[in-house]
Amino acid sequence: MRASLAWCARGVQLVTSRSLGPYQTAVVRIGLAGTWLLFLLREFPHRQLLYGPDGPWGWSMARRLISGNDAFTLLMWSDGRLWFEAVYALAVLASALLLVGWRTRTMSVLFMVGVLSLQNRNIFVGDGGDNVIHLLAIYLVLTRCGQVWSLDARRAARAGAAGREPWADRAGPVLWAGGAAALVAVTVLGVAGWGWLLFFWVLLAGQALWWWLGRRAPGGQAHLLSDVVAHLVHNGALLVIMVETCLIYATAGWYKIQGSRWQDGTAVYYPLQLESFSPWPGLSGMLAGQGLLVLVMTYGTVLTQVAFPFALLDRRAKNVLLALMMAEHLAIAVLLGLPFFSLAMIAADSVFLPTVFLLWAGGWCARARDGVVRRARAVFGRGADGVPGDEEPAGPGRKLPVRPS
Repeated sequence: MRASLAWCARGVQLVTSRSLGPYQTAVVRIGLAGTWLLFLLREFPHRQLLYGPDGPWGWSMARRLISGNDAFTLLMWSDGRLWFEAVYALAVLASALLLVGWRTRTMSVLFMVGVLSLQNRNIFVGDGGDNVIHLLAIYLVLTRCGQVWSLDARRAARAGAAGREPWADRAGPVLWAGGAAALVAVTVLGVAGWGWLLFFWVLLAGQALWWWLGRRAPGGQAHLLSDVVAHLVHNGALLVIMVETCLIYATAGWYKIQGSRWQDGTAVYYPLQLESFSPWPGLSGMLAGQGLLVLVMTYGTVLTQVAFPFALLDRRAKNVLLALMMAEHLAIAVLLGLPFFSLAMIAADSVFLPTVFLLWAGGWCARARDGVVRRARAVFGRGADGVPGDEEPAGPGRKLPVRPS
């Protein structure tokens, strides 16, 4: 009994003392924002047809559907072309800024607004990955996804090194004040459902209270309590993302088991024969002609999806199945021409990546970035006389330039 109470106490202390999974949530943020940004840029020439006034799913039909399900979308506030372009531009900008981690708390909200506005305008386009982005965009708002690998983290580190308080930042309060003004206008005009208005007001009030307590009484009991609540919300949202990912794979796997084509091992063969899902017909035809390979891919897909939730009980098994599922999504992206579905699922899978691997990958990316920066400085840092700048490292047979004092 005493051991159980001690175990529970350690668990409570763990989830209330810090926000868990900082690298995992950062990878989910980067993957999710990057996937949606690439999709928006790729479909930019077709944006009017997919979500705008030129689409077959007209504004009046979308309005009739949304009046019955109370879905949130800015595009129902006006059917004007200029308004649509403004919302699309907001979605692109919010995705790019969330990707680099600039004011992640504000950008995560704007990112969610952009995702919901476009997807709810026309729910009949998408490849399944849009549903994953839809859900994760809502959950990401509740996480502290900018703790690492973000411009916010770099700004906080510089402020700490300079001895400045993080509450001295002005851009954040200005952004939230602008959001408050917009929210007041939306509330007065009554153009959004009360459920969504309540959600946005709770987000705004919670952030304002946390900022005010940190500025007026840093380290006080009220501020510490607000941090505990923030940790709980973050960890709860992180758990929901993990459970959601497991449910996706579990339901997909168990439904596949009930299909006769999956039972006889030929299910993978048929999508490889569809012209609309064959960006590389020669490659698809070659794989479809390998009966044993089709059998292994069919049974392997079902086995991986069904077993993954149970593999979480063992770290090694989880890592192996995680690698197999990511490889499967990469194969879907190449063979079936569904890159954004695959990227969205890989972003969701990233929440299970081990921290050691993420630290190694982050270090490798940092070294690659530094190498590119050094080469760029070596090339573009030369003066008019062709003498390298001070930034160029000394190599074999090269002397560092000496400048007169």
